[in-house]
Amino acid sequence: MNRVALIGIMIEDNKASAEINAILHEYSEYVVGRMGLPNVRDNMNVISVVIDAPADVVNAMSGKLGRIDGVTSKSICSKSEEA
Repeated sequence: MNRVALIGIMIEDNKASAEINAILHEYSEYVVGRMGLPNVRDNMNVISVVIDAPADVVNAMSGKLGRIDGVTSKSICSKSEEA
């Protein structure tokens, strides 16, 4: 069962962009939309990604992103599941 989730990605090291894009591509079948805000403050970039996926996929994707040096990732999920 799928949930709609928002994954927030804070990037403080621009060298991480290739790894981030590889993970986003890996999970592209679940991505509904994505918005990037470059240089929000002092070379900090922010990406928000909306996905429609099972909870374990949401957790795996957010976890992989958060393990990249210079990157913080958090997710929030809808309370309702798709039947």
